[in-house]
Amino acid sequence: MHWLFQAVVSASSLHLAAGVPAPPKPESIEVIELPLPPVVPTNDTGDFAPDGNHIAATVEFIGAPVAPHPASIFTGKQLILIKTNGGSFSTGDPWKCLSCGVPSRNARSLDNARDYPHIARNGQQALWGHNILDCGDIPLVSERCTPDKVHIYPIYWPTGANSSGIPREMRMHPDDKHMGWSAFTSGGQNAYYGQLKFNQSPENGTLRVPRYDLVGVNLLANPNGTAPIMAQGSELKIYEQAVHVGELRGFSGAGDEILYIGPTREANNIDLFAVHIITGVVRRLTSHPEYADPIAFSHDNQWFVTMDTRGSNRQMWMSGMRHIPPLVDLVTVTAAASTRNNGARRFFQPILIDRYGDRGDYFGQHVNYAGNGTGGSANDPNWNGKADPAFSPDGTHIVYWQSLVIPPACGGSNPLRCPVSTAQGGRTYRVMLAHLATRKPIAPVPVFDAPDTIPWATQFLPGARLPNVYSFPPGSYTLLGKHSGIAKTRIVKDLLLDMIKMVSVEYSNFSDDGKHYLHGHEAVALELSASDPWLNHIDWYSDILQTGTTNASKKTSPEGFHLTINALENIFEANGTLTTTVNGVVYKQPLNGA
Repeated sequence: MHWLFQAVVSASSLHLAAGVPAPPKPESIEVIELPLPPVVPTNDTGDFAPDGNHIAATVEFIGAPVAPHPASIFTGKQLILIKTNGGSFSTGDPWKCLSCGVPSRNARSLDNARDYPHIARNGQQALWGHNILDCGDIPLVSERCTPDKVHIYPIYWPTGANSSGIPREMRMHPDDKHMGWSAFTSGGQNAYYGQLKFNQSPENGTLRVPRYDLVGVNLLANPNGTAPIMAQGSELKIYEQAVHVGELRGFSGAGDEILYIGPTREANNIDLFAVHIITGVVRRLTSHPEYADPIAFSHDNQWFVTMDTRGSNRQMWMSGMRHIPPLVDLVTVTAAASTRNNGARRFFQPILIDRYGDRGDYFGQHVNYAGNGTGGSANDPNWNGKADPAFSPDGTHIVYWQSLVIPPACGGSNPLRCPVSTAQGGRTYRVMLAHLATRKPIAPVPVFDAPDTIPWATQFLPGARLPNVYSFPPGSYTLLGKHSGIAKTRIVKDLLLDMIKMVSVEYSNFSDDGKHYLHGHEAVALELSASDPWLNHIDWYSDILQTGTTNASKKTSPEGFHLTINALENIFEANGTLTTTVNGVVYKQPLNGA
């Protein structure tokens, strides 16, 4: 069936929780390409406007001589609106630039981060990277919203002397008042939640211009809570309800849950999770072995769309065997997250899933299933999804954007030949609009009354330091299967850096569900670069068999598998092999540079 994604991996043995309905049937989806200004090399799509007839996009004009209008305001990176209903603005164009020509007095000290645009539910503001664009009390889609009425303000986080890092990929709560974001430090990635407060005349900080301050900040972690994996004496314990927000990816449609990439539940399987803002209850949204990342909920809170590598087999060689506890992930998680890309090329496609997530044999539906896979078709595998997708407010449309594979991810020494673009003007990017053809318009659910202070989080005042997190002690441990067997585990640490550098596991009839049994061993050693914290080298040795309802194996070549990868570059460089076989289907690692 081409409508519904059918995984060749085994079905999850988990019983559906009470109140979780049977998976939905596949539905008819029609996909078209939206018009864009020519000569725009890159872009990011964002949310729909409240009217459902416009979407926001960040584009970069080449310059006045080749821009669609001779005026010099059409240059550089700008925020535009695009008509989705086939109409035009008064200029005759199907798009309108919101940030072009804004007087300098109305746009002072803008932050250079101008990506991931999101239009506020009130329709009068837009989050543009680390800036807020507004048109006063005039809707952004209105012809009355002219450049002289637009103001663009930077977002300022008065962190003081703390070591919280630089905010990235900010997301606005549906109440238009609260924000969520992530930040990297030398100690890793943390996520935060706070309020937007307009400051017309700042008297402190390094940015003394009208700005939006992030105040009442919460660190989305409880230093007194449990870690996902902990040692208790000689035993290992896995806590699936541990709140550990990795990369924050937004909010549910109602705003009652925070969406994020969380700790792996199965070895090397990167998934999306939701945690309730008040109760701290965690839900696993995706479980397919492929990589899921950007996510957006429908405004009625009943569906989400995610960009995912499922169907490409990009990650199956390392994560295709299900039901392996995430023990080696203590050292492999960066590599697992990095191998999803080949440099700038992602292997994402949009996947539609109901609010209850992957379960049983249900792994959602490809939004762009229709087509013959040829060049330029909706399901052309050489056109890959980017961030972020979005639902129209009435739930009948989904917007997402794609980019075409280009050198060095194709051509030259790469085994993939570079395709010829069929897009207008030979563009290597496109914005796609999917119509959920059988759906009737729905009303958004009421926006959740989000608190200023999250009960399970930690208040993070300006000048505060990040709290100490759980540090895994080195040693030998046992993890007992919930149904049977044991996983004997050895953890070795670099005591100087206080980091785990090697994990080895020996499985003996290990099973959590009484249907999938693990036997064999796996050992992975991690070496970090002294000069580049993003550069990982791992030495991997695996010989695992799975019996029961699934017959599978995960094996490295006799000399082991040795991978070097930079998390910022995502270029695959390996020696040796790591191969996963599931019920006779063989998944091999990508070739170097592919």
